[in-house]
Amino acid sequence: MSKTIIVSNRLPLSLAIENGEVTASPSVGGLATGLKSVHAEGNGIWLGWSGLIDSEIDETMKPKVENALVEQKCGSVSLTQEEVDGFYFGFSNRTLWPLFHYFTEFTEFDNDDWEIYKRVNQKFADLVLEHAALGDQIWVQDYQLLLVPHMVKEKQPDVKIGFFLHIPFPSYEVFRLLPWREEILEGMLGADLIGFHTYAYERHFLSSVQRLLGCETNFNTILYDTRLVKVEAFPMGIDYEKFNSAALAQKERSESERSEIQQSIDKHFEIKGKSSFILSIDRLDYTKGIANRLLAFEYFLEKYPDYAGKVRLVMLAVPSRSNVPQYQDLKNEIDQLVGRINGKFSDVNWTPIWYFYRSMPFENLIDLYSSCDIALITPVRDGMNLVAKEYIACRTDDTGVLILSEMAGAANELTEALIINPNNFDQVSDAIKQAIEMPEEEQKERNKVMRERISRYNVERWATEFLQNLTDMRTWQQAQEATKIDEKVEKELVRDFHSSSQRMIFLDYDGTLSRFFKKPSDAKPTPELFEILDALQENPKNNLTLITGRDKEIFTKWFGHKPYTLICEHGLWQKTGDEEWRILEQVSNSWFEVIYPIIERFIDRTPGSSLEIKNYSLAWHYRNVDPVLGENKASELKATIQPLIANHDLEIMDGDKVLEVKVSGVNKGRASTRWTMEHEHDYILAMGDDWTDEFMFKDLPENAVTIKVGNKKTVARYRLKNTKAVYAFLRKLI
Repeated sequence: MSKTIIVSNRLPLSLAIENGEVTASPSVGGLATGLKSVHAEGNGIWLGWSGLIDSEIDETMKPKVENALVEQKCGSVSLTQEEVDGFYFGFSNRTLWPLFHYFTEFTEFDNDDWEIYKRVNQKFADLVLEHAALGDQIWVQDYQLLLVPHMVKEKQPDVKIGFFLHIPFPSYEVFRLLPWREEILEGMLGADLIGFHTYAYERHFLSSVQRLLGCETNFNTILYDTRLVKVEAFPMGIDYEKFNSAALAQKERSESERSEIQQSIDKHFEIKGKSSFILSIDRLDYTKGIANRLLAFEYFLEKYPDYAGKVRLVMLAVPSRSNVPQYQDLKNEIDQLVGRINGKFSDVNWTPIWYFYRSMPFENLIDLYSSCDIALITPVRDGMNLVAKEYIACRTDDTGVLILSEMAGAANELTEALIINPNNFDQVSDAIKQAIEMPEEEQKERNKVMRERISRYNVERWATEFLQNLTDMRTWQQAQEATKIDEKVEKELVRDFHSSSQRMIFLDYDGTLSRFFKKPSDAKPTPELFEILDALQENPKNNLTLITGRDKEIFTKWFGHKPYTLICEHGLWQKTGDEEWRILEQVSNSWFEVIYPIIERFIDRTPGSSLEIKNYSLAWHYRNVDPVLGENKASELKATIQPLIANHDLEIMDGDKVLEVKVSGVNKGRASTRWTMEHEHDYILAMGDDWTDEFMFKDLPENAVTIKVGNKKTVARYRLKNTKAVYAFLRKLI
């Protein structure tokens, strides 16, 4: 029976060892809540770290720890203190966390931490592989485990892997600062489905993949490593019913049953009358913008002095990473700001800020959510921010006003809130004033819409939707992809090849027999390639043809001394052995004088691009151009040239990082088909890597063995990863 394997840095429980016994207490975080039902179903398992380091578990305790984990359907990696320091406190929280939240000034690039991060990710991957079987779904969570999908996929290519990032993915310009950026992207691309909270994070990821790995992207699909990977936005929800029910129950409590905090709030209202409580709840983290929030509140009191004594900021800061210097400095800054603002504005009966630096029980959070008329949530960067949704869920009478930073992922869903820029103090202070003065009717109108939305798209639906998309991926991938040539498929193809007697072999050159170089002239054939081609040519059963978009002059220089058949310029020229070149189509290049100056202008405006002048075509290369700029300029060039060639027998061929203007109808499909008609055969093999080879794949008979090299979309029947894989396959045919 297939199962779902959830993988996260921490398990949904905490283990403790006391008096020789192990106790397990459940976690109450959003992830644990959201995946609770998924974890409970069937024979699924949750893999992560228990919180206990190796030195805490002696030989007598190991069986007890294992039993405690098994009872909770969990499995734990084994970590030393050094690994926790380097992996979690080091690379995860001193490199990835600040960089992904745009705090480059706090980002550290430590190679030792990176090595430990890789080692620990491998431990997680090995644990997954111990439990994974064919048909299982694996869902990897968050930035601590970015390398795990690739590590698992390498060993178990047939399992479905999902990955979800719970923090922002930064723009390319920020992400590119990371020394190990390619390895991080490749790690994530081991997944079949990658999820983010918002479309903006999805877009940033796609941009980095395109620019740094050179992968072809089509809307939200990435062609990578002979696989199609899908990228989607899945905004995470909350357990709406839990918060809404708790808020309703809170209202039913008698005065004696109310918490100390609630009684303090009630007492304030008795003394001061109905005044506005502004709620601020965050983990103490520099990404949350707490210092800016305090300064903005101070600015509000200065800008609107009439509200002195009539509003109070109730600020809860939950301790976090208190042993990290930046967090210690932040705590000191917050303490000083609160003290200064309270000292500046307080009077005998009023203190503007109630400040709590501690964790609070769930019941107390409900008290604050239910009692405060305004929630002021102003992170400077936040993946989602579930506090905003929790506040709305607790407003059971639909009153209250949410002021929310546009930098929080939740701002994309909670658009009826007062959306502000947290760095604009005027905007924040005006929003506070607007919230205080907002009519109850308007409050209800806004909140009803938001409450209905977050109740519908709750955390369970988030999890269900992601896993359903992951389940659907296998069918979708199989419908879209060519068959990857694995060991089994290779044996069948090699057997069929050797059992045939008259074979036609068509091999593209650049990207198939030779990798790409910055300078096309550097791609000359190697001794290894000649060894393979000569061996194929020597077999009288083989008719070997190199078919390329290159001009005949360079191919004469490289292969003119060999007996192979050569077809150049996409099927315009052909020669075999010592024969002279013969032209296969009636063409003219008189149009060069019109198109050449246009392409030349684009070269001047597109650094890194170049022009290749062939006998009867012009090719604009942009492989060395920034990928996004290159695609934009290619589209612009096509749009510029298209009207000029509309009434002439010309076409634009869109190849792999090249636009070629050529005579219409001249292509590899036409040339290869013509050549097969001139020779008897019982087997056809064709290999190529770009769009120009698709003509060949389409036009050759259906029973031809057509092989796409690389990860681009294709009509070919089979796929190989790269030139190295091509060489290995061809050697099997010798």
